[in-house]
Amino acid sequence: MNPNLLQSSMLHTDGSVCTNHARGTRMSIKLGELLVEMGALSPAQRDEILDIQRQSPRPFGVIAEERFEVAPSVIEEAWAAQYAMIATRIDPMLVEIAPKAYELVTSRQAWQFGLIPIKERDGEIEFVTSMECLARALRFVGWRIPGACSFGICDLHTLKRGLAMHYPIAQMDPSLMDQMVGKTSAA
Repeated sequence: MNPNLLQSSMLHTDGSVCTNHARGTRMSIKLGELLVEMGALSPAQRDEILDIQRQSPRPFGVIAEERFEVAPSVIEEAWAAQYAMIATRIDPMLVEIAPKAYELVTSRQAWQFGLIPIKERDGEIEFVTSMECLARALRFVGWRIPGACSFGICDLHTLKRGLAMHYPIAQMDPSLMDQMVGKTSAA
């Protein structure tokens, strides 16, 4: 993934991500583009999926899985990268967690699913997670947290520091988070 893509960004009505680069130009990033950039699809395969979508409006990722055997985990990784481009950046070290939000998860859950609930506003719970933990955090929230939720993003190292600060576990080794997200080196 090109780190320059994770600069300031917004969502277009067609679902693509618009990234503002330093030169002031804009670039829409669609799931298919990310999958090509990741090497999961060729440009020809991406175009074939787009042709199929014109005939039958089905999710791009589903077609990529069925037609070209792209692993669901790769689709999930690309989707998380796309979401990370548009999500609000939140440093969990700099926020005071509302007591009502804090009580929503245990320390073990916070570490296991890589998320920190920050606040509740108008019935919606806001969480912070990293791109690497986003899919797992969303699955947890989907079955465990009632009502609307939203996510802000931080890098994995900052998330681990935030977890250690807000949800400390005695003798917790932050490298365990690396193992949970498939990383081998501790940040």
